[in-house]
Amino acid sequence: MSHQKVRNVMTTDVATVLEGTPFKEVARTMAHRDVSAVPVVDKARHVLGVVSEADLLIKQGTQEIEWTRSPRSWWRRRRDRRRAEATRAVSLMSAPAVTVTENTTVACAARTLTEHGVKRLPVVDDDGRLVGIVSRKDLLTVFLRADEDIRDEIVRRVFEGGIGILVSPGTVTVDVRDGEVTLTGQVDLRSQLPLVEQMTRHVDGVVDVVASLSYRHDDTRVPHPDPMAIDITQAPRVR
Repeated sequence: MSHQKVRNVMTTDVATVLEGTPFKEVARTMAHRDVSAVPVVDKARHVLGVVSEADLLIKQGTQEIEWTRSPRSWWRRRRDRRRAEATRAVSLMSAPAVTVTENTTVACAARTLTEHGVKRLPVVDDDGRLVGIVSRKDLLTVFLRADEDIRDEIVRRVFEGGIGILVSPGTVTVDVRDGEVTLTGQVDLRSQLPLVEQMTRHVDGVVDVVASLSYRHDDTRVPHPDPMAIDITQAPRVR
């Protein structure tokens, strides 16, 4: 299956800061560009880390006295105070940065965002240089695909290019409404049923799949041996 790539949805005009960028300049850059985070790069645009609004807010949060004495609160305050003393991007940033490449699929990028609990991913080339950035909002654009486009891809990739050689033309109807796919009709083999549904779910933009399909032949049943049959290879020899 072919999935949409990060290069198709990423933003290439990326606001960045250098390692030595002062705290206030980092804050001004984020405010001016209306972004919630900026990659930290060196002069060759290699990505070193990311500074987010959360990283900057640590300084503000430590300026207020906290009276709780719990060990957990004490440890958090100690950790945050070290971050709050940072005055340059290199000390503010979270590193190493979690990145993806232009050829990463949108689905894989979405999983990476979820696994690492971040809101955006710097996009780098093979040498680790910044070429773009992709956010949660960018990745959600796959669900804005027109129903007709989704249907055409399912027909082309699943039933014509996928298992098409085993499915007679016109035996399966594909209907898509608001990203929800309904499959009706008949396939040749019972073993094709889970395969058809799985391949359909992997098409970009599909929200759900309802498969109401029958089959002509049950190729999942293992024939039972005939107890009356005689295996001549095991029969005793007559002398």
